[in-house]
Amino acid sequence: MGLCWMTLCLLAALLLGDSSGSVGHSLQYQYVVVSDPSDGLPQFFTVGYLDGQVITYYDSVKKKKVPKVSWMEEVEKEDANYWKDGSRILRATQRVLQEDLRNVQNRYKQKEGFHTWQVTYGCGFTGNGSKDGYSQYGYDGRTFLTFDKETLSWVASEPQAQITKRNWDVNVPWSRRNKVYLEKECIEWLEKYLSYRRKEMLLKAGAYPRGGEIQCWIYSR
Repeated sequence: MGLCWMTLCLLAALLLGDSSGSVGHSLQYQYVVVSDPSDGLPQFFTVGYLDGQVITYYDSVKKKKVPKVSWMEEVEKEDANYWKDGSRILRATQRVLQEDLRNVQNRYKQKEGFHTWQVTYGCGFTGNGSKDGYSQYGYDGRTFLTFDKETLSWVASEPQAQITKRNWDVNVPWSRRNKVYLEKECIEWLEKYLSYRRKEMLLKAGAYPRGGEIQCWIYSR
C-alpha cells in the first residue's frame, strides 16, 4: 500500500471514527474524492460496511460497484439490477462530490495541493431496540458539516462551512429525504444485509432454519 493510500485511509478513519458506539449492529457508507489522483489512488471511491466489515466497493477506475463478501450476492435474487443501478448512481454521485470539493477548496483558498472531500453516513440499532442514523461531510479529515435530523438542518464545524450550510438548509425536501433514509430505509437495508449474512452462516453450519425464521428484511443526496 502506497503512502497516498495510507494517508487517505488515516483521514477516512479520523472522519468515520467510532460512530457505532453502543450500537449492536451498524450499516455505514463512506465516500472519498481526492483533488489529485495518482497511480493506485482513484479520484473517487466508496466503501460500505456492515458492523465494520467491508461489504461493497466502488471506484472511479473500474466504475463498477461490487460485493466484497459472498453473501452480498444474495441481493441479486431480489433485484437483478442492483449492482448495475448502484454503479450508475455512484458515477453521478462522483460528479456531485467533485463539484463539492472544488467549492470547498475555493472557500479555503486552496486551489492547489492534495485535498480530500469525504462523506460518511449510516445507521444502527442496539439490542434494546433504540435506533440512530447520522450523516456528515469532511474536508481533509476534519468534520465540515453534520446533519441534525431533528431540526432538518446542517451544523457547520468551521467558518468556511457557513455558506454551504445556508445553501443546504433551504433545501428542506432534500433534508426530509435524508431523515427518512437514515431513520427508516437505512435500517431496512441493515436488517436485510444481516439476514443475508445470517442465512449464509446457518447454511455453512448445516443448520437449516425453520419456515419463517429467515426473513428478507443510498445515496444521501
